[in-house]
Amino acid sequence: MHMDRVRQLVRYWCDDTFSGKCLGKGVTAAVLDTGLAPHPDFRGRVRVFLDLTKGKKQLRQPYDDSGHGTHVAGILAGDGRMSGGLLAGMAPEAELVILKVLDEKGEGSIEDILRGIRWVEENAARLGIRVVNISVGAKSGLGEEKERRLLSAVEMLWDQNLVVTVSAGNQGPGEGSVAVPGTSRKIITVGALKTGTGVLNCSGRGPTRECVVKPDLFAPGYLIRSCSHRPGRRSGYYTAKSGTSMAAPVVCGAAALYLCKYPEASNTEVKLRLLQTALKTEGGKGERCLDVKHFLH
Repeated sequence: MHMDRVRQLVRYWCDDTFSGKCLGKGVTAAVLDTGLAPHPDFRGRVRVFLDLTKGKKQLRQPYDDSGHGTHVAGILAGDGRMSGGLLAGMAPEAELVILKVLDEKGEGSIEDILRGIRWVEENAARLGIRVVNISVGAKSGLGEEKERRLLSAVEMLWDQNLVVTVSAGNQGPGEGSVAVPGTSRKIITVGALKTGTGVLNCSGRGPTRECVVKPDLFAPGYLIRSCSHRPGRRSGYYTAKSGTSMAAPVVCGAAALYLCKYPEASNTEVKLRLLQTALKTEGGKGERCLDVKHFLH
């Protein structure tokens, strides 16, 4: 599914986006993932790249040995220049802070993830970070202590007035299958739609142990075509991936658009607005999908 189709499904095009007034300019997004390839679609907008999988190391040249992080960042904020704009992300003028917390297999230690979250917490004000995307879901059996630490960390980001979006995980759709930290009652947990009318069966679901309904809302996440971590090679500049990891940056990018238009808005206002304006899916079980046109007005 091309990003232009994603934009159609979430009713992206409206006066604010058509005019170019709200494309994420002035908003910085932090992405905690597998890194970022030096893809042309991010040129000039990567403010910081930090590799926390090999110690706290800031590099001039970002890299991604997995491809997951580049794909996620492209959905959020790629400008689509290598596709003539067709595969641009949700907030193509937003700036990026990239923290590599996962390895080439898309796996990572809880300590690396927590270091990334703490780094954002300590540097958000200095860098003007407003939104944070964490397309990371802990596997079952993490342990109560590690779960508590991870939940506490993401909620500290929320308490700093940052909009935090996380993936619901792909262990669904059974009850109680939503992945940590998507179980947090504060942050925005996103499930994946296969089409505009149905829910991708793998999306993690609530209720959580505290009886919180999750995910908070859904967005397209099936075969999304976004930036490749091997640009220019035989595979081209773009590739397709599926899952709730792809749905979360759709919502994160929408939040960046809202904060571009309403820079004084709080993260609580953003979340409430997202929930109030979401559209009910057809043939689902009460799931609600992101509606950008309504959200921005």
